[in-house]
Amino acid sequence: MRDIHFPGRSTVHAANGMAATSHPQATLAAIDILRAGGNAVDAAIAAHAVLCVVEPFSTGIGGDCFALLVKGGQGEVIGINGSGRAPAAARYEWYAERGISQLAPDSVHTVTVPGAVDAWAKLLADHGTMGFDRVLRPAIRLAAKGYVLAPIVADRWTAATERLSHDRSARRIFLPGGAAPGEGAIHRQQALARTFRAVAKQGRDGFYRGAVAADMVAHLRAHGGLHTEDDFATQVADYVTPITTRYRDHDVYQIPPNGQGITVLVMLNILAGFDLAKHDPVSVARLHLEGEAARLAYADRNTFVADPSQAAVPVRAILSEAHARDLRAKIRMDAAMTNVPLPSLPPQQDTVYLSVVDRDRNAISFINSLFQSFGSGFCSPKSGVMFHNRGLGFVLDPTHPNCIAPRKRPMHTIIPGMLMRGGRVVMPFGVMGAHYQPTGQVHLLTNVIDYGMDVQAALDCPRAFHYAGEYDLERGIGDDVAGGLARLGHRVVRSGTTHGGGQAIRIDWRQGTLVGGSEPRKDGCALGY
Repeated sequence: MRDIHFPGRSTVHAANGMAATSHPQATLAAIDILRAGGNAVDAAIAAHAVLCVVEPFSTGIGGDCFALLVKGGQGEVIGINGSGRAPAAARYEWYAERGISQLAPDSVHTVTVPGAVDAWAKLLADHGTMGFDRVLRPAIRLAAKGYVLAPIVADRWTAATERLSHDRSARRIFLPGGAAPGEGAIHRQQALARTFRAVAKQGRDGFYRGAVAADMVAHLRAHGGLHTEDDFATQVADYVTPITTRYRDHDVYQIPPNGQGITVLVMLNILAGFDLAKHDPVSVARLHLEGEAARLAYADRNTFVADPSQAAVPVRAILSEAHARDLRAKIRMDAAMTNVPLPSLPPQQDTVYLSVVDRDRNAISFINSLFQSFGSGFCSPKSGVMFHNRGLGFVLDPTHPNCIAPRKRPMHTIIPGMLMRGGRVVMPFGVMGAHYQPTGQVHLLTNVIDYGMDVQAALDCPRAFHYAGEYDLERGIGDDVAGGLARLGHRVVRSGTTHGGGQAIRIDWRQGTLVGGSEPRKDGCALGY
């Protein structure tokens, strides 16, 4: 049990079902679905639809999603890739001819076709027990009748004022009266409610065909986009075979590229050769090893990860023990590495991740995102769809496997995780936060596996992120540790931001119960019944 002399959260325990999300309304929606007889898939999609309304800077139906699902708590890990593709007209040459060598975050050309709704439809049809008409009711109600802004949501919303200002419909919907609504304010999204109703009635075609699609395409093309209604109509989510590695006596599963989940597995493969448990969890040695492993793994990510349908991604070689040994040998305990390639993309912190486990122990790890805060900042006027800017994951270099191309998926940062042991689910887990996610997942997993922390303590533990040549430490890491890392040669900074936001539900098979934890850096909670 945690030390109750200090502030913090207790783990949540329940016998039947549990959900953990970044917003109380979303967690409540999931529990309501479970108690009404729905399963984990139904509950996850209901919860995420609510998050599209109440946490609009992080996620939306104009974004992408990935999920990992284990039915009955054991056996096959099912993966789905719900990331969208570039328009058919998005040729590298088109950008080169116009002198565009790098996409700006608020460029319409960063908008790939949203993939989330098609993935939701597939999951519900193949693995759910309810239809869109049922699971979207909570989101429709909140969008139409209003919801109250939570503290962190309000803060991030205000910080995105400039991003929201350049598009007329985004200003109208999200800056009512010319300013972001503050904490405790009630906000409504009537246009989004109408779009949800269209999906509830017509399924995925209510989004990808007809009036909603026409509105989205017209708005994007009015701002210079290359999108067509055919690009939307032909969007398809794909089932994929998860990739995995063994860490200590556990099996860790991730979605394969074009996602960055392989980065988690490379980091774990490196760290498997070190005895982390002999170092304090918030120590110079532990954070040095974590940071060095991240630098090496992210270099692999930036070199190799791309859409495997249009580029060769050497997954087997990247995950081989030989490769792990080579990378591990580069790490010294007395000095930081030099000349490691730096990440090529700016760090971001916006995404939502949720976990749900039901009474039959169906377990889903589900993540959905707009990428940057409020995505591209473009919002379709009649349908109220805020578009992500996932195209920032592309590079404009024809020699790189991740170069933009027609109908290609960009390198993706959002990654759900599933922890297994002996063929049974131990924990659906994830840590949102764009490029931080691999580091965050590894930090969470090693807290649980190496340090024996419960899921809430593992999420509470102070975090650090080695990215773009800097080691950014949260305030919970003391100056003595910061100084020790600096003496090893790390460029230590304190930006003032926190890193990521996670959720996790552990299945206690011995007692037949569930143990949940929720991110203290977000507004949400875990609930069970």
